[in-house]
Amino acid sequence: MEMQTENLMTAAQAALAQVSEFAVSYAFSILGAIILIIAGFIVAGMVEKWVRRTLDRFPSFDITLTSFLSKIARYAVLILVGVTVLAQFGVQTASIIAALGAAGLAIGLALQGTLQNVAAGIMLLVLKPFRVGEFVEASGISGTIQTIGLFATEMKTVDGLYILAPNSSLWNTSVTNYSRNPRRRNDLVIGIGYNDDIDLAQKTMLDLAASDDRVLADQEPATFVSELGDSAVNITMRYWTTTADWWQTRLDLTKAAKKAFDEKGISIPFPQRDVHYLPLDSKAQITSPAKKSTAKR
Repeated sequence: MEMQTENLMTAAQAALAQVSEFAVSYAFSILGAIILIIAGFIVAGMVEKWVRRTLDRFPSFDITLTSFLSKIARYAVLILVGVTVLAQFGVQTASIIAALGAAGLAIGLALQGTLQNVAAGIMLLVLKPFRVGEFVEASGISGTIQTIGLFATEMKTVDGLYILAPNSSLWNTSVTNYSRNPRRRNDLVIGIGYNDDIDLAQKTMLDLAASDDRVLADQEPATFVSELGDSAVNITMRYWTTTADWWQTRLDLTKAAKKAFDEKGISIPFPQRDVHYLPLDSKAQITSPAKKSTAKR
């Protein structure tokens, strides 16, 4: 029993000696690691705030991209601190960096579609083909932009539907932005009868445009005969408005043109077709050669 007690005491003393030796050997490394970690978190926070403040000075820089880049700067500093701490204990950081690179490659391949959306989101935020509040059409969908995220873009259609479109689908296609330019041209086409006065119809449409304050005067409206249709002579009035007034101005001028044409006796004909009946003798003359040819056969 005494021998076992002595053996336990000897083993405990040996373990304590090893712990003491380890503590003495790595005390400065552990202390340095703790200081590095604390300083690293402080510096990472300072770098994040500095990047955010720097990018906030540019009003055109998107707030989503500002937040994303500031977070990237923070995590880059923390990764650098982690590698430095491991180096304090003699760990081969080259192998760790290689392992992180391999893991990053594997994750990138697994999340290829997601990363593609992130890359497309960054390009959309940088190049700004559309902004929040603008009405656009792309990839067969159209609506007002609500939010531009790093992964997807939220849109609202004219009938109030919610659309979540992946950024890659909006980046890899042509985008038509109906709200970006401050002015838009409109071609209002109205058909009149062939027996109506073309000049009077053109003058009436120009008078309507001149009486509407939303029609821009510095780009003078114009009218012309655009087509001789099957049922009507199509007259086009070309005018410019601000983008915000484009749709309502078109609706109001269409209604006003109908009323003005009715007052001046200018007709807007329905689609129609003239049908000509041939006399019975003409039908016989048309069908007789066919009968003769059948008889010869």
